[in-house]
Amino acid sequence: MAAEDQPDPDAPAGGGDLTAKLFGKWDVSEIAYNDPSTERYLAVTPVAHTAGRHAGKQFQKSEVSVVERFINRLMQTEENTGKKQQNLNHVREAFDLIHERTEENPAQVLVTAVENAAPREETVRLKYGGISVPKAVDVAPQRRVDQALKFIAEGVKSASFKTPTSVPEAIANQLIGAANYDVQTYAISQKEEKERVAAAAR
Repeated sequence: MAAEDQPDPDAPAGGGDLTAKLFGKWDVSEIAYNDPSTERYLAVTPVAHTAGRHAGKQFQKSEVSVVERFINRLMQTEENTGKKQQNLNHVREAFDLIHERTEENPAQVLVTAVENAAPREETVRLKYGGISVPKAVDVAPQRRVDQALKFIAEGVKSASFKTPTSVPEAIANQLIGAANYDVQTYAISQKEEKERVAAAAR
């Protein structure tokens, strides 16, 4: 095999295109991270559907695009179980709404929203001689991202289920609110509550 025919060792796995854009519109090559602790767990790639290639591998989910992880989290309700294409379309529409309202890259807004909604402290229960005592602990970075995605998805469901608000609009509202650290947003209020309870248990 000639030298020029050798595979490029820097090429992404699966033959993906580094210059490709998310949903064919949004550049993800220059995403800015404000929280160094969660940066490793907030991958943003042009691929929005990996077909579960990470399944069965511990911690492999950190390499999956946070956009796909958010879509998967939206499916974790009784009404939306398994409806990935539908939720992917909702997120695609929501990204268009976010760009119209903020004139920013929607992928950047999602990353900032997750960073803002990720709790730093939570409580665990320790037993001392049959007595259960709450204790404040630091949250691992990967769990912080998981909790933030959960809070945002719950906020989307509560804002859109049996209400006139469409799902894409609810997603856009939740992401913009969390990115702006609006305490009226469900995800931010949940984070603040979790940290308030942890502070009382120190």
